Parts: sequence; structure tokens; C-alpha cells
Amino acid sequence: MAPQQRRARSRRPAVVAAAVATAAALASGPGFAAGPEVVRAAGAPAPAPAVPAPAPPARDRPAVGAYLDYGARGVARIARLSEWLGGAELRVGHTYLPGDRWSNIEGRSGFLDVWADWRNEKKNRMLVLNVPMMERNEEGVPDAEVRTLLRQGAAGRFDHHFRALAERLVALRVPDTVVVLGWEMNGVTYTHRCGPDPVAWKAYWKRIVTTMRAVPGQRFKFDFAPSRGRDAVPWTYCYPGDDTVDIVGMDSYDQPAGVSFDEQVTEPYGLRFHVNFAKSRGKAVSYPEWGLFRNGDNPEYMRRMLAWMDEHRPLYHTLTDYCPHGVWQCARNPRSSEIYRSVLSGRPGEPVPRPPKPQPSTPPVPQPSESCAPVHFGDWLEHWLGDKPCVRLDWWPRGR
Repeated sequence: MAPQQRRARSRRPAVVAAAVATAAALASGPGFAAGPEVVRAAGAPAPAPAVPAPAPPARDRPAVGAYLDYGARGVARIARLSEWLGGAELRVGHTYLPGDRWSNIEGRSGFLDVWADWRNEKKNRMLVLNVPMMERNEEGVPDAEVRTLLRQGAAGRFDHHFRALAERLVALRVPDTVVVLGWEMNGVTYTHRCGPDPVAWKAYWKRIVTTMRAVPGQRFKFDFAPSRGRDAVPWTYCYPGDDTVDIVGMDSYDQPAGVSFDEQVTEPYGLRFHVNFAKSRGKAVSYPEWGLFRNGDNPEYMRRMLAWMDEHRPLYHTLTDYCPHGVWQCARNPRSSEIYRSVLSGRPGEPVPRPPKPQPSTPPVPQPSESCAPVHFGDWLEHWLGDKPCVRLDWWPRGR
């Protein structure tokens, strides 16, 4: 997905349903045959923890953040979310470059400055930046054209755009940015998808990474982040190789409807496979996008996902915090909100309080107002804001 631009926002309902059906058939039917790489990396599936394990020491905890908005308002909301979490330190700022045109993918002047300033306020902070591999990234470009573009990219046609981005990040003093390049490449939403030509896609990824690493002063980390499960193609088909991947990430939402957390763990190319795949290659894991979705306000998912991350210690995780996925900026999920707030409240520092037992008399956690007014932003930004773009009235700047 992306900032409401992403597939998770609307989550391509018709296409997702077809992909889910395919994945389910593969997972349950006799036709699924794991290749050598699958067998080596996945191992025997183990049941996921049913309740949160004791909180690990602060030094072992993942860096935590949330996607709160792609621009300056996203930066401003980090402090507000931290306050809501009882002063928890949010070390990760997460944003996306627009994928509408190359000038935006290059990180046009003014767009990343506020994020760089936030990152540089403290040494232990992390900037996570999703970078499209193609312009017109959500315009439904047909497979034949995608195939041609991937081959052109592999041949070096687009190198200068990524060199410009790398130089921009170094100039902003964020040379250690985590670059989530070509995310969810195993699906069908984006022009930067892998399926039309996995060989060309991998060569293009390598070309981009090599180009950005050649810029003096850079210390980028490149995060390969498919969506959980098989999706349109198995994401291992797209893995470009250990030499150009620093982190093996995964975008993992609570979907499809009716699927339990245990099934999300054990499905082909699911959470267990992901962790084992990364471990077999000596790579850190991450969860750039995660949150609620098709199963609504699901406190069990929230509890289990947080426990999963405490157990497997990703380098970082960032909740997608807008409806329907979120818990702070979305009032639709009060029970899950309480779990998230209870588990993460106050981290790091003193021991984390365990989630309280639900009490019928407990009032719901206060949530930001959902009142909003429709605004016309233009095609690419409306992708980012979802199916019903609006601005919350209580956040709209005075005088606008």
C-alpha cells in the first residue's frame, strides 16, 4: 500500500480476492510443491504465541513508528502519538515518495526536508522511505509495457533519477535512510511489480542499488518488502540476491477476511517463512506496513502481531495508522487500540505494563475526531488519501 496511495488503502479488492483464493488453494491443496529454496528456508511451521511474551529488554526491542501522513503533518503527529502512548519513544519516521512522475521520485526540493530535520534531531532515529521504481506507479500500466520498462531500467535508462535521489538524501544529512524500494512487488497494484518479468525486475533492482551506493557519503540500507503470502507471484521469485538486500521486510495486514493469525503465520510465503528466509541469509527483518484490515477491530490480531514482533525482533516496524488499518487516527478500532496502547505505552524505559483484562465498564480510549471535509487534491494525491479523500476538521490549519 502506501500512504493511502497504496494498495492497502483500497487493497485492490477484486484482485486481492483472486490472489487470496489462489494462495489458499496452494496452501491447502496437493498441488503446492515447495521448491528447494522454500524447503530450506521455511522449516516446519510452529504455532505462533497465543499471548504476548514478557517484554524484552529495551536494548533488544524493535525500533517503533507509524505511518501518520506522508508530509509535514506526519512529522508533527509523531510527537502526538508518542504522548498518547505515555511518552513511548517513536524512533522511526516513515514516509513515501509520490510515484506519479520522476521528478517526485527524485525527492523534489522541500518534500523530504522536514523528515530529514526530524531524523537529525536525535542520533538513534531512523528514516524509512518507500521509493517507487517507476513513474505512473499506480496508473494500471499493462503487463506488456511494464515488461518493457523493467528491461529498460535493467539496461540503465533510469539510473540518473536514483542518483539524483541518493545525492538529495546525502545533501540532507540522512545518508543512512532505510530505502524500501519497489515494495509489494509480488502483487499487481504497482507499475514496479515483478510478475511480468522477474529476471528483468531483479536486474533493475540491482542497478538501482548499485547506482545509489555509488554516491559518495551514502550509508543506505535497502529493504526488500513483499506483501505477505503468495499474492500474484511467490515473492522469492523476485528476491534480487543477498549482495543488494540489507533487510528482508514484509507488509502484513490482517487479511483476508476469516483468516486467523495462525494461518497468517503458516501460509506459504507467510510470516514464519519470512523470518526463516531472512535468517537463512543472515538478514534483519522488518515490517514497514502492518495493521488491521478485512477482519475489522480484531484485538487478537493486534495482540498476536505485537507478540510476534517482540519474539522475532525486527529491525523496525511501522503501523499504518489511518482507517481501516490504524489505532490512533482511526476511531473504528477501539479494542485493538487499547491493546496497542497498553503493550507499547512507555517504551522504552521501565517495564511495560501487560495488557489489562477487558472490563465491560471501561470507557473506550479517546480517539481523534473523524469529522472531515472533502477536498479535491488531484489524481496522484487522491490515490494516497484513499477512496474518500478528506481533511479532518480539527487538524485543518486556520485560515485555509
